[in-house]
Amino acid sequence: MNPDLSRLQSYPFEKLAKLKAGVQAPSQLREINLSIGEPQHPTPAFIVEAMQKALISDLGKYPTTKGVLALRQQIAHWLIERFPELSRVEIDPEQHVLPVNGTREALFAFAQCVIDRNAKNPLVLMPNPFYQIYEGAAILAGATPHYLPCLAETHFQPDFDAVPAETWANCQLIYICSPNNPSGTLLDKATLKKLIEKSDEYGFIIAADECYMELYADEANPPSSLLAVCAEMGRTDFKNCVIFHSLSKRSNAPGLRSGFVAGDARVLQQFLLYRTYHGCAMPLAVQTASIVAWAEQSHVKANRDLYREKFALMHDILSPVIPIEIPPASFYLWQQVPMDDTEFVKQLFATQRLTVLAGSYLSRTVDGINPGKNRVRIALVPDVNDCQEAAQRIRHFLETF
Repeated sequence: MNPDLSRLQSYPFEKLAKLKAGVQAPSQLREINLSIGEPQHPTPAFIVEAMQKALISDLGKYPTTKGVLALRQQIAHWLIERFPELSRVEIDPEQHVLPVNGTREALFAFAQCVIDRNAKNPLVLMPNPFYQIYEGAAILAGATPHYLPCLAETHFQPDFDAVPAETWANCQLIYICSPNNPSGTLLDKATLKKLIEKSDEYGFIIAADECYMELYADEANPPSSLLAVCAEMGRTDFKNCVIFHSLSKRSNAPGLRSGFVAGDARVLQQFLLYRTYHGCAMPLAVQTASIVAWAEQSHVKANRDLYREKFALMHDILSPVIPIEIPPASFYLWQQVPMDDTEFVKQLFATQRLTVLAGSYLSRTVDGINPGKNRVRIALVPDVNDCQEAAQRIRHFLETF
């Protein structure tokens, strides 16, 4: 067995299941789950119909790892349409775009491809709290995870200026997440530019997890992308910069397992080689459905409107009893609570039959500090009525605990 498997920690939802084990929640209440970031809005019918039609003819064909040209062209078109800065540079569907089976699979596989495990003390930097795939990917690639605290005083994003030169020198890969999971905060263009300059100085690769990019609060100010900043800097080759996007959140299609990576052609060429051996080609019917999903934008706007409505409900109901800060993007509340986060989660379920995720389960304790301590992640993924009822239950719990 790979000895590094023993270094992997339990997944947050395994810890959550153990925490809730044996707890008797009120049977008269209907269970509401706000712990997992799985969109519950209906998948648009036109995506489902496109896939159903494609299944008739495409199940008898092997897909290629690189994906069909039509999908890569549509993704390139979407990138230029979504991020106008990219119109200044060439997005070549043959070199700069690669379909993947969702960002989870790609974020993990990417580290296996780009890490040189024979180097002395290879590091993979990541935000803390973080998507646990980053950590597992680093460990199984033969590197050491290095956690960058995301605290209130740094707007829940890493303070890259506080990273010592020795750490940058050993860094081979850094995962960034903007919009951030769990806080929904954004890395601004100036910060991304400084990070790119650090990459030029030390030679590490930047993997930008942007899978929440299309769920933002201000319709007039959509978040920007790492590649857009590259274009503004005149970096036509996107050197050492790769972004990860998905249809799961944007189009309410988590079961489609469809996303893409885009950026540095040199890096993607090696990633394609890795994936060819990995055996993870996207099924042709999924590619067909993905083409129509990336081509249509109105359903994404409607999706954002629903999340805005739910955030507003949560704010209106909860703000009288606890400070609520609506994030600029994502569908999470990264909420501070007035007790230990695991006890809050346990008691909330025990009294209200409502599940949220303990913030400390998403974080690691470094130098005595766990950035998720006394915070919970609340995923506003159910429908509006369920979110309204959930907010009322949380309020009742806070008023009576």
